[in-house]
Amino acid sequence: MDFNLDEAQRELRDLAAGLLGREAAPQRLEAFEKGGTAYDEPVWKALAQAGLLGLVVPEEQDGAGLGPVELTVLLREIGAHVAPVPAYATLALAALPIALTGTDAQKALLAGVATGETVLTGAYREVGPSGTVETTARGGRLTGTKTYVPYAREASHMLVPARAEDGTIQVYLVERAEAAIADQPSATTEPLARVELDGARGEPLGPGAWDAFRRSAVTGAVAVSSGVVEGALNLTTEYVKTREQFDRALAQFQAVTMQIGDVYIAKRALDVGVWGGAWRFATGADDTDEVLAIAAYNASDPVVKALYTCQHLHGGIGLDVTYPLHRYFAWAKQVGHLLGGAEDQLETLGALVAAQEVR
Repeated sequence: MDFNLDEAQRELRDLAAGLLGREAAPQRLEAFEKGGTAYDEPVWKALAQAGLLGLVVPEEQDGAGLGPVELTVLLREIGAHVAPVPAYATLALAALPIALTGTDAQKALLAGVATGETVLTGAYREVGPSGTVETTARGGRLTGTKTYVPYAREASHMLVPARAEDGTIQVYLVERAEAAIADQPSATTEPLARVELDGARGEPLGPGAWDAFRRSAVTGAVAVSSGVVEGALNLTTEYVKTREQFDRALAQFQAVTMQIGDVYIAKRALDVGVWGGAWRFATGADDTDEVLAIAAYNASDPVVKALYTCQHLHGGIGLDVTYPLHRYFAWAKQVGHLLGGAEDQLETLGALVAAQEVR
């Protein structure tokens, strides 16, 4: 694969970066955090007006009809600017799987996504290791409990994986009113919820929906984490270049240089998995799940540790909520929780490798 973006993808990246640099500047984020709303609606509307929310929406619903690589480009910029909008929930946990495997009626929902009028989400996690699906579907009625569901109250619909009567895992489109929603603690300003389903009505997506849903969930999460660590690294690099101790810039001390190098290595290791996984997801490669598991491990452990290093290099100001670094730290931790943690990802990777050896 070629890790370089093509011209259209570079233009997409520059458009997203420029828009978010203006609309999600630190001063505006501070004002948003004092307001108590679930997400920053002006930023969300600006993304819609720029055509960015329609990236993975089919052309029939007035979208661009693009795929996982372009979604990764956008979500990396969302992470790099820690923009408090439901882009991951709406696009990665719902819109892309629906675009790939939904019925025509289900895809019709996506027209509202492109305009910014509709928020969607997906229930990727249950209690237990990532990939656990104990929720059942009987006659189109779902029963079970989902956790860590972002923007559940704000979404009109959510995608819910459930085990059908034949034992296979299917993905169902469920209206918000069908579920009982209870708030869960969140490391960031993003609302999370525990969703109880007790005979909720759901409409199944088409064949291949479970693979599309879980791969989209992981691809989106690691893309956000990739942007987060890049934003934190840029902030920390600038700080150690300008902050002086003993009449010398911190960057001139060998120990500081080595620690910044460690953060860079963690970022690059994640980037390789992120772009490799997104490309494989887009092309349907056989090793998609293995590469995404590697990316998820890096997002769950080395990148979280890298954020600790960034805080350490800032000293006391790194923990100050009036300084922007705390947002990056919180976002990195939250992505790690969503993915299930490092040990969970190593177990997933081990199982995938063992399955390959059996074949």
